[in-house]
This record gives sequence, structure tokens and C-alpha cells, in this order.
Amino acid sequence: MPEDHGTKQRHVSGLPQGMFVLWGLLFIVWLVINASVELPIVATGALVSLVMAAIFARRGDVWRIEITPRKAYHFLAYTSVFFVELVKANINMLRYVYAPRIDISPGIVKVNMPLKSPIGRLALANSIALTPGSLVMDLRGDALFIHWLDVRTTDTEEATRMIVGPFERHLGAVFG
Repeated sequence: MPEDHGTKQRHVSGLPQGMFVLWGLLFIVWLVINASVELPIVATGALVSLVMAAIFARRGDVWRIEITPRKAYHFLAYTSVFFVELVKANINMLRYVYAPRIDISPGIVKVNMPLKSPIGRLALANSIALTPGSLVMDLRGDALFIHWLDVRTTDTEEATRMIVGPFERHLGAVFG
């Protein structure tokens, strides 16, 4: 069977780094879910994660992420920002739960989606949805519609700055 060497080279050159990134993420999720570092569990997780990463990396260009020191720095910075925002949101939720009178104004706000890559958009939407008090309802074009437990503004630009702002710079540097 004749092969197109140009196409094969393109897949081979992009696959290892993207597959490694995906394998690492899947393996970390496996370890967290299983909460164990026993050899059989770690070996099974490594193998299952590798097979899944190979399947997903071969099926599309989404996981073809070039790893550079700059991107690694911004990914670590994003992780730090995400954890800070997660803690702030959880403390805010504690205030609502333990307040004698709950004073909230829930609603749906529109924010701008600054990222263009599918994986960057997914990471941003998940970052917003995983912080308590906000839930991504819809994505239409370059707009996200978010259910916000305590709407502080209905202005799209201001809501974008408040909700998307902490994540945008670092996710944009990593995923584009």
C-alpha cells in the first residue's frame, strides 16, 4: 500500500508532544480518581491513559500542542491562577451558605470568548464552570453565556473582565 510520506511526516512530527501532554493529563486524572499509588493501579492507569491518548491524538489536531518553556510557564501560571480563583469562589460560597440572609441576584450574563483554539475554549469554559457560583450555559460564536450566582454587572465587557480575565492571558499563551 503506497504511503504519502508528507502526510505521514506531519502526523509523526505533531503526535509525540501532543500525545505526551494528553497522556500526562489523563494519567493525573486516573491517579486522582483512584487515590492510590499501588503498582497495579499505577501500571493500569499508565497503560489505559497511553491507549486513550494515542487514540485521541491520532483522531484530530486538537492535541497537537507544541511544548515550549514559555507555554510551560504560562500553564503553571494558569494552574496557580485557577487554584486561587477556586479558593476565592469557595470562600464566597461559604459566605452565602452561612449568611443569616442570602443576598444574591442570580442571572445569565454574556461574556466575550477571546480564545480561538478548540482546546483553549474548552479549558476556559471548564475553568469557569469548575469555580463555584458560575456555570457555562451556552457558547455562540465568540460569546459565552454564563449563569452567575451573584450578578455584579450586566455589561459584557465588565463581566468578561471579571469572569474571563483571570484565565485569559495564560490560556491564550498556551493554547492560542
